[in-house]
Amino acid sequence: MLTHDELKLFDLLICQPRHGYRYSLDPLLLARFCPQIPVDRKIIDLGAGCGIISLVLARINQNASVVAVENNPDMAALVERNILHNGLADRVTVHEGDVLDLREKYPDSTFDLVVSNPPFRTAGSGKVSPKAGRDTARHETTARLADFIAAAKYLVKPSGRICLIQLPSRLPELTVLAAGMKLSVLRLRMIHNNALSPVSMFMVELAKGRRTAPVVEAPLFVRDLNGEYTDEVWR
Repeated sequence: MLTHDELKLFDLLICQPRHGYRYSLDPLLLARFCPQIPVDRKIIDLGAGCGIISLVLARINQNASVVAVENNPDMAALVERNILHNGLADRVTVHEGDVLDLREKYPDSTFDLVVSNPPFRTAGSGKVSPKAGRDTARHETTARLADFIAAAKYLVKPSGRICLIQLPSRLPELTVLAAGMKLSVLRLRMIHNNALSPVSMFMVELAKGRRTAPVVEAPLFVRDLNGEYTDEVWR
């Protein structure tokens, strides 16, 4: 069973499972964190889910083409449905397949922006969801964080960018992986539930072939101390 959820800011209507994995605020924050790319450039979304990031980025980058990569056949079909329903079939396409197999599909250095909201937890860690679809979206199955980053490095142009969102507990792992793959951390932004809460997530922008000191941006607070969304999140 599906729901049809309106995202007025981007003029989108998103179909998603009523009881399976449903998108949250995370992909919207990540899409806004991504740099806008020049006209007629290429974007790829690794682990697209229902296609929310792909569709939002297609709206933000009006002339870009977007590939949504999704391994789950049911979710890949849902991405296709959302693309057609929102009139974006001329610029957004679906690739049903595993992140591990993308080298067989695309030449290296093909994309200007690689974005991913990958599974947050390693296999066997954290709570297991009783709802179908949620656990595979939250926990690594065939591809690990290292595989997502390696695929992103292969796919992105030297002048391009890689943007990801992850749990703070995985920041040390990510920085070690990036350094080992000769990827530079350009920007890092921490996300807090409110001004008194610890970091709940972080967003990072990476690039290959560059050496530069990272810019640690001001933290993003999702809610104020009254529990309401902050002005930045509303925007």
